[in-house]
Amino acid sequence: MSLTSSQKSALPLPSFPKALTGIVGLDEITGGGLPKDRPTLICGGTGCGKTLFSIEFIVHGAMLYGEPGVFMSFEEKAEELVLNVASLGYDLNQLQQDKLIKLDHVRIERSEIEETGEYDLDGLFIRLGHAIDSIGAKRVVLDTIENLFSGLIDQGILRAELRRLFEWLKAKKVTTIITGEKGDGTLTRHGLEEYISDCVILLDHRVANQISTRLLRIVKYRGSMHGTNEYPFLIDQSGISVLPVTSLTLTHDVTSERISSGIPSLDKMLEGKGFFRGSSILVSGTAGTGKTSIAASFAHEACNRKERCIYFAFEESPQQIIRNMRSIGFDLQQHIDAGLLKFHASRPTLNGLEMHLVSIHKMIEEFDPQLVVLDPITNLITVGTVSEVKSMLIRLIDFLQSKQITVMFTALSLNTIVSEQTDEGVSSLVDAWLLVRDIESNGERNRGMYVMKSRGMKHSNQVREFVITDEGLHLVDVFLSPEGVLTGSAREAQQLQEVTGKALRDYAVNRKDREIERKRLVLESKIASLKEEFESVQDELNKAYVEEELRKDVLEKNREQLIKNRHNEQ
Repeated sequence: MSLTSSQKSALPLPSFPKALTGIVGLDEITGGGLPKDRPTLICGGTGCGKTLFSIEFIVHGAMLYGEPGVFMSFEEKAEELVLNVASLGYDLNQLQQDKLIKLDHVRIERSEIEETGEYDLDGLFIRLGHAIDSIGAKRVVLDTIENLFSGLIDQGILRAELRRLFEWLKAKKVTTIITGEKGDGTLTRHGLEEYISDCVILLDHRVANQISTRLLRIVKYRGSMHGTNEYPFLIDQSGISVLPVTSLTLTHDVTSERISSGIPSLDKMLEGKGFFRGSSILVSGTAGTGKTSIAASFAHEACNRKERCIYFAFEESPQQIIRNMRSIGFDLQQHIDAGLLKFHASRPTLNGLEMHLVSIHKMIEEFDPQLVVLDPITNLITVGTVSEVKSMLIRLIDFLQSKQITVMFTALSLNTIVSEQTDEGVSSLVDAWLLVRDIESNGERNRGMYVMKSRGMKHSNQVREFVITDEGLHLVDVFLSPEGVLTGSAREAQQLQEVTGKALRDYAVNRKDREIERKRLVLESKIASLKEEFESVQDELNKAYVEEELRKDVLEKNREQLIKNRHNEQ
């Protein structure tokens, strides 16, 4: 009875023992490392990094996981290997003294190989077995396998001895890496090793348009799920880094926290709060519209909040950006000195798109910033097509959003088909899009800013004049006149005219106020005079009234006295 797909998915997955490599990214792609106690084939052309992969596998096993290892080389001598990896910080001599690793060089001469049916690897088994037992090795590297069979033509002997070698390594219970040169149309020169290996990893070093890129692909991995795509990897002073950049799941967390753009008037256009933390922002515009200034303002504000920021510049050097931003009031050097701001400047042609992505990924992992700036992304068109740049940015945005890192891109618009495709393609990926354009009128050029979109928030739909001054960046409020929206000197002239009109109106009002005040004083003076005149008349009337009353009293008294006198005479 066959099982349905749902029944199969419900079955428990068997545990598969694996050996961690310690190589950044590779353990994630392989789901935990290489198959433990089994052989793995690493194949590829010259210069693709097979030996370095193997060395890191041995060194990490000894230093990180307590598993001693044997590195048996059929090409490079032990002292050459020691010198080659010293630049990575690995002291192989010390590790040999501590009996954590053992380097062994086996010299094979083609002239000494007799092509007979009695050819075998018994001598190698004895020598390798002794090396394993001498330090209790758990890991083995054979570099490279072609030299063992360089003089053999008989495919039957070759196949038999290869199978014996792989079976012998499994019996010794050691996790093994065997390196092999890429063949013509096959993974290896003999075309047999890949069939009997439990895991096959193909390394590729490509050069396209004079740009080199190293890629890794897991061809097969018996008994284990694994990533099947091509993954770019980087070789630098710290070793190998593999970037698993093909995750397309949209499961990252989001936050409602808002952060300032560094331009208060722009924040007002975004509900007065700025952008969402962990969002992606695109600033596009023609040359000279201030895209770098906006990005620098964003970085400057983040550093003022004591947040770390990485600024990837593809057009200007760090010192040039620092000098230019100082002229508009941003001192970026202080943030560099404080360890909050880090610049990484390079021409896009330094690496291919995949290598740029790997280096960006690695620097972000090391510096752990809260904000990332890429200025400008349109320069990447020189090393890839529009679709390739968009694919790279999709993976970068997914990576940054999974870590809640806010990213700002700048893009140069040239009014060409390529740049329009770039703007349209990238703008669909980002959460917010600011467009800065030239506004030409009255014989002068000014800047205008639009908020084309800002997901998850209300935003202004108005065009604001964007002004760059020695005190920073500002957005001027919309100024309307009967002729429409005014910018630049026309706006200033209209504002001056309105200020003058207001002053004249204020003067006229003040003059009327003074005239009214003067008339009020005259009227009050007249009222006071009339009041005094009324009081004087009132006093005269009161005086006449009093005199009349007094005269009447005197006459009455006199009359009474006369009457009294007349009576006395009688």
